[in-house]
Amino acid sequence: MDALWLICLLTFIIHTTETLTYGIRFAGVQTGRIAVAMSLVGIVLLLSRTSNLIQGPFTGGLMDQAAIEHFDPSTYLHVIIAASSLGTLAAIVLFPTFVQISKRMISHLELAGSIPQMIRTAVTVETIRRVHHHVRIPSWQAISRFRIKGVPKRLLLLNALGTAIYTSSVLSVLYATLLAPDYKATVLMSSGLINGFATIFMTILVDPQIALLTEKAMQGKTTQQSIRDMYLWLMISRFIGTILAQFLLIPAAYWVAWLSPLFH
Repeated sequence: MDALWLICLLTFIIHTTETLTYGIRFAGVQTGRIAVAMSLVGIVLLLSRTSNLIQGPFTGGLMDQAAIEHFDPSTYLHVIIAASSLGTLAAIVLFPTFVQISKRMISHLELAGSIPQMIRTAVTVETIRRVHHHVRIPSWQAISRFRIKGVPKRLLLLNALGTAIYTSSVLSVLYATLLAPDYKATVLMSSGLINGFATIFMTILVDPQIALLTEKAMQGKTTQQSIRDMYLWLMISRFIGTILAQFLLIPAAYWVAWLSPLFH
């Protein structure tokens, strides 16, 4: 049970940090330093991927325990996906605060000239104490200005679908190893194929549209308010994607288990 809560904590961190990258991008739009902002996005994603590397063996160990003790771990997997939903929801609430912090990080990075130097000069006890000055609680006025106008519905749908595949794919594959134990190696290797498809899906269909809309804001062809709304809707669609992952988890596992003998 302790392993389950550790997995949930790491999953929470992964989805919170990945979703908060929208806050860094919006800070880049506001400051006109989108290239600098994207370098910070890379650092935040590194934290997410490190958490993912740590999480993987623990999740695999949970499946091994289920195989040895002959119990159905599907409830545990649903709890893990619920942690991803909570992480995404936390990022939505933290979005205004993280935008303010990201603007400070961008200015520090410009002055320092490199990430290691920025960490040495900017991450001090005094700056940590001043973090509370950047806290922004979402206000009713800001929520009332929130509109979906101008945000492509197709983009939100694709983002939700891509998030659902990404969130459930590895867990579905791990569950499929219990459904098709004779083809365990084949099933495990298929996780790369599924994740690769999700990555290609997001890279080709989602990321270019986000980049184009962001570029329009940088050129003054659209307002920063509309870009803010776009990023918020993208975060909401990610949250919906994690909910959809709950419904994909078991059917996808049976699909992978059904396909595995075809590779022999």
